[in-house]
Amino acid sequence: MSKTCLSSQIRTQLKALCLMALIISAAYLSAQVSNVRISQYDNGIYKVLFDLNGDANDDFYFQITANKGGTTIKPHAVGGMKISKVKKDNVLVWDPVLDGREAKGWELSLKANKITGMVYVEGGSFQMGSNDGEIDEKPVHRVAVSSFYIGKYEVTQKQWQAVMGNNPSNWKGDNLPVEQVNWYDCVEFCNKLSRKEGLTPCYSGSGSSITCDWTANGYRLPTEAEWEFSARGGNQSKGDTYSGSNTVGDVAWYGSNSGGKTHPVGQKQANEQGIYDMSGNVWEWCWDWYDSSYYGKSPAASPKGADGGSSRLLRGGSWNDNDRDCRVANRLDLSPGSRYGSLGLRIVRGYGSD
Repeated sequence: MSKTCLSSQIRTQLKALCLMALIISAAYLSAQVSNVRISQYDNGIYKVLFDLNGDANDDFYFQITANKGGTTIKPHAVGGMKISKVKKDNVLVWDPVLDGREAKGWELSLKANKITGMVYVEGGSFQMGSNDGEIDEKPVHRVAVSSFYIGKYEVTQKQWQAVMGNNPSNWKGDNLPVEQVNWYDCVEFCNKLSRKEGLTPCYSGSGSSITCDWTANGYRLPTEAEWEFSARGGNQSKGDTYSGSNTVGDVAWYGSNSGGKTHPVGQKQANEQGIYDMSGNVWEWCWDWYDSSYYGKSPAASPKGADGGSSRLLRGGSWNDNDRDCRVANRLDLSPGSRYGSLGLRIVRGYGSD
């Protein structure tokens, strides 16, 4: 794509934009972002190049804000890199026309946020279900999922309290998983956490009419397929029965070792991807409506459950369950309004839209 021969006025504007981006980087990002370069192609598309500094193991996600004549927007039609590790020459592009905006005259600013408490799960495919389990775990079928981030731990009571301002849990402790939460509570938590971090909430609507915007960059519940792929260890899976082991006690607090209560997250062995407690401790709500025959008609790519129903899916087993319930293929369905001391959640983020 060739660049237009910019007028001196536009060249001056672009220099100002670059300077503004650098100032914003210094003010809000410390030394994380540097060498910001902003240009505009002849078709109106803006290109933002920048270097990312920090720990090589850190992951970051990015947002662009556009301002023109006192109007500030968060562009949706942004292409290029969304989530990245530390490297040079990161690229973000924005096409104002695709956003229904005038092509030129926008001032752009860039914000980077470090992703904490989450594990990157690279997309891939796996055999979902089990021939050794219940009837609703059959048929075993190949499923592909896109890349996403998932909580390293179940949501704790400390996290829940900070977002929701309450703690409904039966057993109290900052690092204990939150429980006594129903599916609707979890949806509300995801949206509130998204807003708190300046992200676009995924959920809208109410009751049985709640919908998910899969392009939004906020937090949400995992789909059942995302959950099982993560629990199996993603592309690093060793094919274990439980999440990270064939011995349930290595990875799970369950009926035989829990002492009849939840335990602080992260005390058992992690699975292949460094994710804890996906077997045992508390059941984890998923997005999907339950259909006992869904596996026989599930799409091969990014399945999201039945179109409707009376119950939602949970995965993982709990402190109150036997070893069979803690298998990575096991499924539980309950009314979305159900609240028990064995029900909690784990959150995910997709790449979404910036």
